[in-house]
Amino acid sequence: MSGRRGGTTDRPPADTIVELSDRRRIAGRADAGFGPVVDAFVANFTERGDIGAACSVIADGRPVVELHGGFADARTRRAWESDTPAVIFSCSKGLLTILVYRLVDDGRLELDAPVARYWPEFAAHGKATITVRDALTHRAGLDALDADLSVADIAAWTPVIRAIERQAPADPPEAGHRYHTMTMGWIVGEVIRRISGRTPGRFLAETIAGPLGLRAWIGAPPHAIAAVARMEPPLPDEDSEAARSAARIAAADPRIERAATMGGAFAFPADGSGVTFNDPVLQAAEIPAANGIATAASLARLYAGCVSAIDAPALLSPAAIADALRLRSAGGQLSGMPDDGTQWGTGFQLASPPSQPMLGSGSFGHAGAGGQLAFGDVDHRVGFAWLGNQMGGYGDGRARAVTAALARVLGA
Repeated sequence: MSGRRGGTTDRPPADTIVELSDRRRIAGRADAGFGPVVDAFVANFTERGDIGAACSVIADGRPVVELHGGFADARTRRAWESDTPAVIFSCSKGLLTILVYRLVDDGRLELDAPVARYWPEFAAHGKATITVRDALTHRAGLDALDADLSVADIAAWTPVIRAIERQAPADPPEAGHRYHTMTMGWIVGEVIRRISGRTPGRFLAETIAGPLGLRAWIGAPPHAIAAVARMEPPLPDEDSEAARSAARIAAADPRIERAATMGGAFAFPADGSGVTFNDPVLQAAEIPAANGIATAASLARLYAGCVSAIDAPALLSPAAIADALRLRSAGGQLSGMPDDGTQWGTGFQLASPPSQPMLGSGSFGHAGAGGQLAFGDVDHRVGFAWLGNQMGGYGDGRARAVTAALARVLGA
């Protein structure tokens, strides 16, 4: 590695460029004192297999770290630029949850009301008492659908809604939680549509992303799809009993695969030809729990705007954030998958050591498949995002390494 300027404590606020041994470049800037975050970001390339990535941190309404580098597309060696968007996978659930809390703040949605109050047809087949909060805390019992769906069904929206209406819950909310990898997006998204008259992607675009100038979409337009980073299949899982146990359980339980693939509509995360969500058809569809596309800078700005007023009023009220930070689901899942410490509030993941400690008890956001991570922290008034296109395996620690460096800088 060559071309680095300054040490970890005296790095200047001017643009900093790092050239790796394979001639990939890392560009950006970091305020004085944030050098450890830069070092952790670079180490992901030199030690942990990164191909391309970006990281953005906004503190007290001011960008303090803006980094990007490597290849957005390893095949063509297209560079990852500051405005390169990436598939954010389940970080999308954080976007969806921000939309929900906006409706709560406006008095249009009650989290503990039955879903059927807003979507009457949902009540069929024993679902009348399932609440919006149950859906947001992975307790609706609807993680995997019986219907065999196609990509065309997914893109059309309504066939998925009808399949959910026909489905009986496998477990009652009080039995525990089971991660709703994909279906959470349609359950909550249809509630948003019934209340607002707009699909989640359109609601995001018209009420938040558009007004704030964010490059963040659920259902990306053609110009975003043309620029999106190409994802690479996951690296091998860590060598641990937890990873081996997770693989055994997933192989033995077809419900886990059905939940992730919407009954076989697409492979997830990858098939023999690569990562499925590289498909422009899937990127253009609205899969609200999983196919968001955004830049790191836009995600950091979004979460920073939840915890502080920047150039517009704060996106969420203090009451909404207090509700979001209350622990709702944790511990062993009904699937039997190993407990990696993940904790959920309502919709958001909370600080979840050891897998995703974020900055502490004031953090809320969501991780995404392959290592993506975006969150806000109300105690430190921070918005954070780290995105890469080399998907990691079970136990991937790249985002965790960057957030640990940020925690040290902030004294978290």
